[in-house]
Amino acid sequence: MKIAFIGLGNMGGPMARNLLAAGHEVTGYDTAAAAPEGVKAAGSAAEAAAGAEVVVTMLPNGAILRAVAQEVIPAMAAGAVLCDCSTVDVESARAVAAEAEAAGLGALDAPVSGGVGGAAAGTLTFMVGGSDAAFAKVRPLFEIMGQKAVHCGGPGAGQAAKICNNMILGVTMIATCEAFSLADKLGLDRQKMFDVVSTSSGYSWTMNAYCPAPGVGPTSPADNGYKPGFAAELMLKDLRLSQQAAAGADADTPMGRLAAELYEIFVEQEDGRGKDFSAMLPRFEGRNRS
Repeated sequence: MKIAFIGLGNMGGPMARNLLAAGHEVTGYDTAAAAPEGVKAAGSAAEAAAGAEVVVTMLPNGAILRAVAQEVIPAMAAGAVLCDCSTVDVESARAVAAEAEAAGLGALDAPVSGGVGGAAAGTLTFMVGGSDAAFAKVRPLFEIMGQKAVHCGGPGAGQAAKICNNMILGVTMIATCEAFSLADKLGLDRQKMFDVVSTSSGYSWTMNAYCPAPGVGPTSPADNGYKPGFAAELMLKDLRLSQQAAAGADADTPMGRLAAELYEIFVEQEDGRGKDFSAMLPRFEGRNRS
Protein backbone atom coordinates (compact mmCIF):
# COMPACT_ATOMS: atom_id res chain seq x y z
CA MET A 1 0.00 0.00 0.00
CA LYS A 2 1.17 3.53 -0.73
CA ILE A 3 1.18 5.54 2.52
CA ALA A 4 1.95 9.14 3.39
CA PHE A 5 3.03 9.87 6.96
CA ILE A 6 2.83 13.47 8.16
CA GLY A 7 4.61 14.07 11.48
CA LEU A 8 7.77 12.01 12.00
CA GLY A 9 8.66 12.88 15.59
CA ASN A 10 9.06 10.59 18.60
CA MET A 11 5.82 8.75 17.86
CA GLY A 12 5.39 9.16 14.11
CA GLY A 13 8.92 8.19 13.17
CA PRO A 14 8.80 4.68 14.69
CA MET A 15 5.26 4.13 13.39
CA ALA A 16 6.34 5.01 9.85
CA ARG A 17 9.39 2.76 10.21
CA ASN A 18 7.17 -0.20 11.17
CA LEU A 19 4.96 0.34 8.13
CA LEU A 20 8.04 0.44 5.91
CA ALA A 21 9.43 -2.75 7.49
CA ALA A 22 6.15 -4.50 6.71
CA GLY A 23 6.69 -3.84 2.99
CA HIS A 24 4.60 -0.72 2.43
CA GLU A 25 5.76 2.26 0.38
CA VAL A 26 6.01 5.18 2.80
CA THR A 27 6.54 8.84 1.98
CA GLY A 28 6.98 11.17 4.93
CA TYR A 29 6.96 14.83 5.78
CA ASP A 30 7.84 16.76 8.92
CA THR A 31 8.72 20.40 9.45
CA ALA A 32 11.63 19.49 11.74
CA ALA A 33 12.29 15.77 12.18
CA ALA A 34 14.23 13.84 9.55
CA ALA A 35 12.54 10.96 7.76
CA PRO A 36 13.56 7.52 9.06
CA GLU A 37 15.95 5.58 6.85
CA GLY A 38 14.06 4.14 3.90
CA VAL A 39 11.12 6.55 4.17
CA LYS A 40 11.02 8.83 1.14
CA ALA A 41 11.13 12.47 2.26
CA ALA A 42 8.65 14.86 0.63
CA GLY A 43 9.03 18.63 0.39
CA SER A 44 5.55 19.33 1.73
CA ALA A 45 2.56 17.61 3.29
CA ALA A 46 0.63 17.94 0.02
CA GLU A 47 3.50 16.35 -1.93
CA ALA A 48 3.59 13.42 0.49
CA ALA A 49 -0.19 12.95 0.24
CA ALA A 50 -0.38 12.96 -3.56
CA GLY A 51 -1.21 9.47 -4.81
CA ALA A 52 -1.30 7.91 -1.31
CA GLU A 53 -4.00 5.39 -0.47
CA VAL A 54 -3.78 6.30 3.22
CA VAL A 55 -2.46 9.52 4.74
CA VAL A 56 -1.50 9.12 8.41
CA THR A 57 -0.96 12.21 10.55
CA MET A 58 0.67 12.46 13.99
CA LEU A 59 0.54 16.12 15.02
CA PRO A 60 0.77 18.24 18.19
CA ASN A 61 -2.71 19.76 18.39
CA GLY A 62 -6.03 20.42 16.74
CA ALA A 63 -5.07 23.73 15.16
CA ILE A 64 -2.11 22.15 13.36
CA LEU A 65 -4.27 19.19 12.33
CA ARG A 66 -6.83 21.53 10.76
CA ALA A 67 -4.09 23.40 8.89
CA VAL A 68 -2.48 20.19 7.60
CA ALA A 69 -5.88 18.81 6.59
CA GLN A 70 -6.57 21.91 4.48
CA GLU A 71 -3.27 21.30 2.70
CA VAL A 72 -3.50 17.55 2.12
CA ILE A 73 -7.21 17.01 1.39
CA PRO A 74 -7.09 18.74 -2.03
CA ALA A 75 -4.02 16.65 -2.93
CA MET A 76 -5.58 13.30 -2.04
CA ALA A 77 -7.25 11.01 -4.58
CA ALA A 78 -10.93 10.14 -4.19
CA GLY A 79 -11.36 7.07 -2.00
CA ALA A 80 -8.15 7.59 -0.02
CA VAL A 81 -8.35 7.72 3.77
CA LEU A 82 -7.06 10.46 6.03
CA CYS A 83 -6.17 8.75 9.32
CA ASP A 84 -5.23 11.11 12.13
CA CYS A 85 -3.38 9.46 15.02
CA SER A 86 -2.83 12.70 16.96
CA THR A 87 -4.53 13.41 20.27
CA VAL A 88 -6.64 16.51 19.67
CA ASP A 89 -9.98 18.00 20.70
CA VAL A 90 -13.13 16.22 19.56
CA GLU A 91 -14.35 19.29 17.65
CA SER A 92 -11.22 19.41 15.48
CA ALA A 93 -11.47 15.69 14.74
CA ARG A 94 -15.09 16.04 13.63
CA ALA A 95 -14.37 19.16 11.56
CA VAL A 96 -11.52 17.47 9.68
CA ALA A 97 -13.64 14.35 9.09
CA ALA A 98 -16.42 16.48 7.62
CA GLU A 99 -13.98 18.23 5.28
CA ALA A 100 -12.49 14.92 4.15
CA GLU A 101 -15.86 13.28 3.56
CA ALA A 102 -17.07 16.31 1.58
CA ALA A 103 -14.07 15.80 -0.71
CA GLY A 104 -14.92 12.13 -1.30
CA LEU A 105 -12.36 10.79 1.16
CA GLY A 106 -12.54 8.45 4.10
CA ALA A 107 -11.56 9.84 7.50
CA LEU A 108 -10.56 8.31 10.81
CA ASP A 109 -9.55 9.82 14.14
CA ALA A 110 -7.30 7.17 15.66
CA PRO A 111 -5.37 8.41 18.69
CA VAL A 112 -3.04 5.93 20.36
CA SER A 113 -2.07 4.65 23.76
CA GLY A 114 1.27 3.05 24.50
CA GLY A 115 3.81 5.86 24.30
CA VAL A 116 7.13 5.97 22.50
CA GLY A 117 7.96 2.41 23.54
CA GLY A 118 4.73 1.12 22.07
CA ALA A 119 5.31 3.05 18.85
CA ALA A 120 8.75 1.49 18.45
CA ALA A 121 7.62 -2.03 19.37
CA GLY A 122 4.42 -1.91 17.32
CA THR A 123 2.27 -2.54 20.39
CA LEU A 124 0.07 0.58 20.40
CA THR A 125 -3.65 0.55 21.06
CA PHE A 126 -5.71 2.58 18.58
CA MET A 127 -9.04 4.14 19.57
CA VAL A 128 -10.77 4.78 16.27
CA GLY A 129 -13.67 6.95 15.14
CA GLY A 130 -15.04 7.02 11.58
CA SER A 131 -16.91 4.95 9.02
CA ASP A 132 -16.86 1.16 8.80
CA ALA A 133 -15.38 1.33 5.29
CA ALA A 134 -12.51 3.62 6.30
CA PHE A 135 -11.76 1.48 9.35
CA ALA A 136 -11.68 -1.71 7.23
CA LYS A 137 -9.22 -0.13 4.79
CA VAL A 138 -6.78 1.03 7.47
CA ARG A 139 -7.16 -1.90 9.86
CA PRO A 140 -4.23 -3.89 8.35
CA LEU A 141 -2.00 -0.88 9.08
CA PHE A 142 -3.24 -0.70 12.67
CA GLU A 143 -2.27 -4.37 13.03
CA ILE A 144 1.30 -3.51 11.98
CA MET A 145 1.66 -0.45 14.20
CA GLY A 146 -0.20 -1.82 17.22
CA GLN A 147 -1.59 -4.74 19.12
CA LYS A 148 -5.22 -3.63 19.18
CA ALA A 149 -7.56 -1.29 17.30
CA VAL A 150 -11.04 -0.62 18.69
CA HIS A 151 -13.62 0.96 16.39
CA CYS A 152 -15.38 3.19 18.90
CA GLY A 153 -17.99 4.77 16.64
CA GLY A 154 -18.38 7.67 14.24
CA PRO A 155 -16.17 10.72 13.72
CA GLY A 156 -14.72 12.01 17.00
CA ALA A 157 -15.39 8.78 18.92
CA GLY A 158 -11.72 7.82 18.93
CA GLN A 159 -10.74 11.14 20.46
CA ALA A 160 -13.55 10.87 23.01
CA ALA A 161 -12.30 7.44 24.09
CA LYS A 162 -8.68 8.65 24.32
CA ILE A 163 -9.62 11.70 26.39
CA CYS A 164 -11.67 9.61 28.84
CA ASN A 165 -8.96 6.95 29.07
CA ASN A 166 -6.24 9.48 29.82
CA MET A 167 -8.34 11.31 32.37
CA ILE A 168 -8.49 7.99 34.26
CA LEU A 169 -4.72 7.63 33.85
CA GLY A 170 -4.02 11.13 35.15
CA VAL A 171 -6.24 10.71 38.20
CA THR A 172 -4.98 7.23 39.11
CA MET A 173 -1.33 8.20 38.70
CA ILE A 174 -1.78 11.00 41.23
CA ALA A 175 -3.55 8.64 43.65
CA THR A 176 -0.82 6.01 43.23
CA CYS A 177 1.94 8.53 43.92
CA GLU A 178 0.11 9.86 46.99
CA ALA A 179 -0.40 6.33 48.31
CA PHE A 180 3.30 5.49 48.05
CA SER A 181 4.20 8.76 49.74
CA LEU A 182 1.82 7.96 52.60
CA ALA A 183 3.15 4.39 52.83
CA ASP A 184 6.71 5.73 53.09
CA LYS A 185 5.74 8.05 55.95
CA LEU A 186 3.94 5.21 57.73
CA GLY A 187 7.10 3.10 57.52
CA LEU A 188 5.70 0.53 55.09
CA ASP A 189 8.18 -1.28 52.83
CA ARG A 190 7.54 -0.30 49.20
CA GLN A 191 7.76 -3.87 47.92
CA LYS A 192 5.24 -5.01 50.53
CA MET A 193 3.01 -2.11 49.54
CA PHE A 194 3.19 -3.21 45.90
CA ASP A 195 2.61 -6.88 46.76
CA VAL A 196 -0.61 -5.99 48.58
CA VAL A 197 -2.07 -3.36 46.28
CA SER A 198 -1.18 -5.04 42.98
CA THR A 199 -3.32 -8.05 43.89
CA SER A 200 -6.16 -6.36 45.78
CA SER A 201 -8.75 -3.64 45.35
CA GLY A 202 -6.15 -0.92 44.71
CA TYR A 203 -5.09 -2.66 41.49
CA SER A 204 -4.64 -0.30 38.50
CA TRP A 205 -2.47 0.01 35.41
CA THR A 206 -0.47 2.79 37.06
CA MET A 207 0.31 0.49 39.97
CA ASN A 208 0.84 -2.80 38.18
CA ALA A 209 2.49 -1.72 34.92
CA TYR A 210 3.87 1.78 35.51
CA CYS A 211 4.61 1.92 39.21
CA PRO A 212 6.07 5.34 40.18
CA ALA A 213 8.28 3.82 42.90
CA PRO A 214 11.70 2.65 41.65
CA GLY A 215 12.65 -0.99 42.03
CA VAL A 216 9.07 -2.13 42.42
CA GLY A 217 7.00 -3.97 39.82
CA PRO A 218 7.81 -4.04 36.09
CA THR A 219 10.44 -1.65 34.75
CA SER A 220 9.03 1.86 34.37
CA PRO A 221 10.40 5.43 34.08
CA ALA A 222 10.93 5.31 37.86
CA ASP A 223 13.70 2.78 37.17
CA ASN A 224 15.33 5.01 34.57
CA GLY A 225 15.83 8.21 36.49
CA TYR A 226 12.21 9.18 35.75
CA LYS A 227 13.03 9.84 32.11
CA PRO A 228 9.57 10.04 30.55
CA GLY A 229 7.97 7.38 28.42
CA PHE A 230 4.95 9.67 28.37
CA ALA A 231 5.93 13.20 29.34
CA ALA A 232 4.03 15.09 32.03
CA GLU A 233 3.47 17.89 29.51
CA LEU A 234 1.49 15.46 27.33
CA MET A 235 -0.54 14.30 30.32
CA LEU A 236 -1.39 17.91 31.06
CA LYS A 237 -2.44 18.41 27.43
CA ASP A 238 -4.77 15.40 27.60
CA LEU A 239 -6.27 16.44 30.92
CA ARG A 240 -6.96 19.90 29.52
CA LEU A 241 -8.65 18.28 26.53
CA SER A 242 -10.80 16.24 28.93
CA GLN A 243 -11.91 19.38 30.70
CA GLN A 244 -12.61 21.15 27.42
CA ALA A 245 -14.76 18.19 26.37
CA ALA A 246 -16.48 18.06 29.78
CA ALA A 247 -17.40 21.72 29.53
CA GLY A 248 -18.82 21.20 26.05
CA ALA A 249 -20.83 18.17 27.15
CA ASP A 250 -21.97 19.73 30.46
CA ALA A 251 -20.33 16.85 32.36
CA ASP A 252 -19.17 17.27 35.96
CA THR A 253 -15.65 15.87 36.35
CA PRO A 254 -14.24 17.24 39.61
CA MET A 255 -11.44 14.66 39.88
CA GLY A 256 -10.41 15.28 36.29
CA ARG A 257 -10.43 19.02 36.95
CA LEU A 258 -8.27 18.70 40.05
CA ALA A 259 -5.87 16.35 38.25
CA ALA A 260 -5.47 18.94 35.48
CA GLU A 261 -4.74 21.65 38.06
CA LEU A 262 -2.19 19.49 39.86
CA TYR A 263 -0.40 18.59 36.63
CA GLU A 264 -0.41 22.26 35.67
CA ILE A 265 1.42 23.12 38.90
CA PHE A 266 3.82 20.21 38.40
CA VAL A 267 4.66 21.10 34.80
CA GLU A 268 4.42 24.88 34.66
CA GLN A 269 5.30 26.05 38.17
CA GLU A 270 7.60 23.33 39.47
CA ASP A 271 9.46 22.41 36.28
CA GLY A 272 8.44 18.77 36.59
CA ARG A 273 10.14 18.29 39.96
CA GLY A 274 7.08 18.40 42.21
CA LYS A 275 6.65 19.89 45.65
CA ASP A 276 3.53 19.88 47.80
CA PHE A 277 0.07 19.85 46.26
CA SER A 278 -1.68 20.31 49.59
CA ALA A 279 -2.01 24.06 49.05
CA MET A 280 -4.33 23.31 46.13
CA LEU A 281 -6.88 21.35 48.14
CA PRO A 282 -8.60 24.11 50.17
CA ARG A 283 -9.26 26.12 47.01
CA PHE A 284 -10.60 23.07 45.18
CA GLU A 285 -12.78 21.92 48.07
CA GLY A 286 -14.14 25.42 48.61
CA ARG A 287 -15.13 25.70 44.98
CA ASN A 288 -16.94 22.37 45.05
CA ARG A 289 -18.94 23.39 48.11
CA SER A 290 -20.14 26.56 46.40
